[in-house]
Amino acid sequence: MNRARPIGVLLMAYGTPARPEDVEAFYTDVRRGRPPSPEQLSDLRRRYAAVGGISQLAARTAEQVAGVQAALEAVAPGEFSCRFGAKHAEPSIEQAIEAMAADGLERLVALVLAPHYSSASVGEYLARAGAAAEVQQMSLGAIEDWHAHPVLIELLAERVVAAFGALGAEPSDAGIELLVTAHSLPLRIIEGGDGYDRRLQETAELVAAATGTARWRVCWQSAGRTPEPWLGPDVLEVLRSLPGEDARGAVVCPAGFTSDHLEVSYDLDIEAAAVARDLGLGFARTASLNADDRLCRTLAGLVVQAVPEGRG
Repeated sequence: MNRARPIGVLLMAYGTPARPEDVEAFYTDVRRGRPPSPEQLSDLRRRYAAVGGISQLAARTAEQVAGVQAALEAVAPGEFSCRFGAKHAEPSIEQAIEAMAADGLERLVALVLAPHYSSASVGEYLARAGAAAEVQQMSLGAIEDWHAHPVLIELLAERVVAAFGALGAEPSDAGIELLVTAHSLPLRIIEGGDGYDRRLQETAELVAAATGTARWRVCWQSAGRTPEPWLGPDVLEVLRSLPGEDARGAVVCPAGFTSDHLEVSYDLDIEAAAVARDLGLGFARTASLNADDRLCRTLAGLVVQAVPEGRG
């Protein structure tokens, strides 16, 4: 490439409170400016307290950004400059792009640290990045989806085999069910033909085939606390059904998430594990990808392919 100005790389994730005292402002932002009720706020604070006060997400995403930067530097020294932007915390998506523009960058590649596209998730991140890039007169290349990338499947498959091993079993054991999960979304989005559910299904099929898993299904987790129906079945409901379906255990693979954070460390490691324990089920959760070198190299490769035309 050998161009005078580096190409900006914006890596995006949900964001998390930096400190326990930031939880209320964070939750209000998640709710699009509507303050949570005292009960809602108390419940979220309780969940953060259960995992140590704050989520691991900020630290894990910082490691991922550093890993992608290192992988890009290895293949194209000095030609890429990575920054992180959060959907609901600082630095925001817009702040990150403004900082890159202030550095004189004119081209940008945007990538969400989640593999499954939905208009209501990844699509919203990319729309915000596109609008901010337009304000700064930066050309933008976007990576929408990488749910079936062979390296992602390989990494998930390795972790599935290890999790079955933690239960003293192989994936071919029909007494242990593999539950492949992602964050639920309001059902109206799926009914509109979004395709998010089909993408998770494809990931699950590929992982099951790669591991020879005898028994598996897709389910959903961490649905929002709103009155409207959300995509299901929920992972907790599925766990409760397993004793009546001749299962003695479950392996949960949160394939929709790439790093440790509240929806993994609380919703699965604490809440789902407690449900399984009460039912007498064996339970294991696949290790998160976090800043695995192969993941970072893969994301770097996607970035290189998505570089937009333009000045610089």
